[in-house]
Parts: sequence; C-alpha cells; structure tokens
Amino acid sequence: MANTPLTSFIVKRHAPELISSATPTPRELKLLSDIDDQEGLRYLNPLVQFYRMNPKMGKRNPASVIREALAKLLVFYYPLAGRIKEGPGRKLMVDCTNEGALYVEAEAHVTLEQFGKTIRPPFPCIENLFCDVPGSGGIVGSPLVQIQVTCLLCGGFIVALKINHTMCDGEGAQQFLMALGEMAQGALVPSVLPVWKRELLYARNSPHVTFPHLEYDDVLDNGHNHVIAIEEMSLKSFFFGRAEMLALRRLVSGNLKTCTTFEMLTACLWRCRTIALQPNPEEDMHLLFFANARLKFNPPIPVGYYGNCIVLPCVTSRAGDLCNKPLNHAVELIMKAKSCVTEEYVRSTAHLMVMKERPLFKTTSSTFIVSNLARARFNKVNYGWGEPIFAGFPKDDEVTPGVFSSYIPTLNDNGESGILVLIGLPIPAMKKFVKELNIMLK
Repeated sequence: MANTPLTSFIVKRHAPELISSATPTPRELKLLSDIDDQEGLRYLNPLVQFYRMNPKMGKRNPASVIREALAKLLVFYYPLAGRIKEGPGRKLMVDCTNEGALYVEAEAHVTLEQFGKTIRPPFPCIENLFCDVPGSGGIVGSPLVQIQVTCLLCGGFIVALKINHTMCDGEGAQQFLMALGEMAQGALVPSVLPVWKRELLYARNSPHVTFPHLEYDDVLDNGHNHVIAIEEMSLKSFFFGRAEMLALRRLVSGNLKTCTTFEMLTACLWRCRTIALQPNPEEDMHLLFFANARLKFNPPIPVGYYGNCIVLPCVTSRAGDLCNKPLNHAVELIMKAKSCVTEEYVRSTAHLMVMKERPLFKTTSSTFIVSNLARARFNKVNYGWGEPIFAGFPKDDEVTPGVFSSYIPTLNDNGESGILVLIGLPIPAMKKFVKELNIMLK
C-alpha cells in the first residue's frame, strides 16, 4: 500500500457546525483598514497541516480538541466569529455578530504513509480536505475562518483551513493558529493577545500618493498577458537546501554576494520562469512580493496586531535582460525594491487604495508574485500531537494560476531543513523551467 502512489481518496464529512465564542463577546461594527480591504486581498487564504499520531494523546479526538479550543480562542479573536459587510464605496467592515467560524469534522480511509515518504504538494484530491459548504466561499456575509479536521486511519490527522485575507495577513494568521494550538493544550489565555487597531493603517484625511506603485499599474494586453486555464497547468514543488543555496550563491558576484537567501532565490526563480515562458525580449516582466512592514513603523505596529500590514513592491525588467544578463541584474532590482518598503510606502499604498478605488495588483502571466513563508511558524503549531510534518499553501491559485508562488520551510527525505517552493506553469513551460533550474544548480 505504501509503495502505491496515492491518486484519490474519499473523505466522509460530518455535518458542518458554526463555532461561536465560548462566552458572550461585544456586538459592534469594526472598520477594516485601507490596507485590509483592497481588491487583491478579497479571498480566502488556504493552509494545510499534516500531523502524525502521538501515543501520548491516547484516544483523544483531535477534531474535538481543536473544536473546543476554537470556541475558547474566539473569545479573544471575536471579530473572526463575525461577518464582513460592505459599506459606501465598497468599504469593508466586520459585524461582530458571533455567528461563528465554520467547522467540519471528517474521516478519510488513508494513512499519512500513502502521501509519500516526504509530504509535499501537489496533493491528490486536495479539495476533499477543505470545507465544502454551499454559500461559504464568498467574502461578504460568509464565515471568516473555515476549518476541516480530517482524521486518518493511522491516527494522524490533517487540518485544512481558510481565513479571510482581508482580516489577517500571513503573520496574523500565524499568530491566530499558534494561539489555537496553545488553547488546545490547555492555555486559558493566548501568550500573545490580539490587537485590532486597524485605524493605524487608515488613509489620512487628505490622501497623497508619495511613491510610484507599479504593482497597481494596468498591464497592456499584448496578446500574451492572459490568465492560464488551471487544466493547462503543471504544479511542482522544488526543494532548496544548503547545497542548492550554495550553488545559486556562486552565480552572484561582487558586493551582491551579501544578498539574502530570499533575494537570491527569488532572482533565480524569476529568471528561470521568464526563460521558460519565452516572452518577447522587449516585453516587460514584473515581480511582486509580499513584504511585512510591521517593523518599518515608528513607533512599531503593536505586537499582536493581526490585520494586514503588507505591501507588494514591484520589480520590472525587460525579458531579454532578465534572461541574458547575469543573476546580479535581478538580485539588484529586488534589493532596491525591498529598500523602498518604509512606513511612508505603506501609507502611500493606503492612500492609493482610496484615491483609485482599490485597484487590483498585476495578475497577468507576465507577473510573478511571491509569498515568502520561509520564516513563518505555521510548521510550529502544536495542538498537542507535536509539530506538523508539513504546513503551508497546498495548491496553485485557482483565479490566476501560474502567477503565485510560495516559499515553505520544510525537511527533505534526508531530514535536511530547507525551503520548498511551489511553482505553477503551463505544461510545456514547466519542462523548460526544470531544465533551466538544473543548469543553474550545476
């Protein structure tokens, strides 16, 4: 059984439940910030965690433990038990109704072993692991947190959840889940208390855009910038450990050798992706990356703030330059874009959202968007059974497939720590991408 690749499995779901806070919470209307409610964040952000059986937990049901912990945690994170409403000008706010988070308990007749020696995406039948409740997929009026806990034959289990991105960025979601793990292990109060304070990221009364925001500029339709159908895509994960990082660093020269792992890896992937797509050499290629700006503020954004405090700086290069110039070219562009992320850059973004009525950031095939979870602690969330053997984004984006990529901390078959990168590309382009990446790693 273990040697047979898992291609499909059936999940038996129990009736869905709405989990409200364990004690009464304030009924109030809370405005989201102008960073929160932008168009590009109006979706449910998925995350999946795989856990092994732990004999010390005896016959305790992980689904029951997490359900009880969620009710206790929503006392502190009570806005997440409410519902999003849309006001004048499509301004988003949360109505703290305590209607509850969506929760589903399920069983699957498979074992963790059947997912492979090393668990990594893409996963078969991934849609079976997430809540599938009619009417729950929207942003307005739908549950803000949706969790399915699927128990497996081996005693392991899978936690698959979706969190409304307008309510939490990656750090906010991580904070919520770490607290959920603490409550599951018996804590009465989260070690980091949640902070709302969305007014810190409101646009000022007289909004003024002080930076160029290429990430929100329209992309001209040149016949190639189209969204690729999901059925035409190939999704693969690539592991970058110490050997791979050393190989890439040898391609960087001069003062740029001090670049970060993120800068070097992103430059490499952007270059390989562009070569694989074979655009016109004169076409502009765009790289966007989510940057956490909490520590850029003076005074800093308070510890415990779980709203969106992210921006998407944009890097642009001619395709010909990206493909033919040394890796230094892309690294230098990325470093320059990172240096622009300041408190004023975040405020300029908020002002742009108000002045241009929340434009959508670039999402065409000429754009590569990176979400870096390499330092996130989703792989440290412990519900009592120990840390997960995998935690991260499970699949490619269904709305704009082939555009988003995520970096996930993980272990390879030999137990070496590194970064797992999830890449989606059209099937012919994926073959070219793998070939080019192998050349760079040699």
